[in-house]
Amino acid sequence: MRKPFFLFLFCFFINHVLISQDFREVENFAFKKGEKLKYRVYYDSWLTAGITAGIGTLSVKQGNRKFNDRNTYHIEVVGKSVGVFNLFFKVRDNFESFMDETALIPWYFVRRTKEGSFKKDDDVTFNQIEHYAQSNNGKIDIPPNVQDIVSSFYYLRNFDFDQIKNNELSVNFYLDDTVYNSKISFLGKEIVETEIGTFNCLKFSPMMATGEVFDDPYPLSVWITDDKNRIPVLLESKIIVGSVKIELIKYSGLANPLTSEIE
Repeated sequence: MRKPFFLFLFCFFINHVLISQDFREVENFAFKKGEKLKYRVYYDSWLTAGITAGIGTLSVKQGNRKFNDRNTYHIEVVGKSVGVFNLFFKVRDNFESFMDETALIPWYFVRRTKEGSFKKDDDVTFNQIEHYAQSNNGKIDIPPNVQDIVSSFYYLRNFDFDQIKNNELSVNFYLDDTVYNSKISFLGKEIVETEIGTFNCLKFSPMMATGEVFDDPYPLSVWITDDKNRIPVLLESKIIVGSVKIELIKYSGLANPLTSEIE
């Protein structure tokens, strides 16, 4: 009985090694565990005068939860309305992604959304070996290296921008039991002033799904630091009167010096 047992262990080990070798390897130079970014959301118009409507944080947690014996980054995104805006449209959003440390692909995703009267909870397990995603609603097939909406941002922070062709890159991501292919246009370099400093930035515009929220497929502009951290310092979306802006107000635990800041 001992020989079949050890033969089984040997086959299991070989199979595990072969499976592990199927995953891509992405160098992560842009972030590390312990990074935390804090933002304020405000409506930039003559009517609101830049009053803060919400606060958001993006955190790469300490610790290591393993999936399929692979190490992960635990990333949490939290957003909430503040002050008088809670009376009109109360927001309490929480998203979590457990992203493979080597391949930068998600293994598990958590969504807890409360926005006014709308509420949605979801837990998604990504089987990146057999290429399917299992959510609270069912199972769908997914392409290799698909992202969730949180991990896609952290993956793109490590993208080699020298590989951009025609000033455009794309990423497959999963949301609400559907896989999307989003194109992201690179719009050049700009200097951005914020309340915490002035930065040399790279400007991008991601493609969004048109419908009830957006008529323009590229409604959002994003400015990220032109350095190895590549953190977003400003996001702007035009609305009927003015614009909605999300601005960096605090950061800590960066992986690299913030060389993009202009003194």
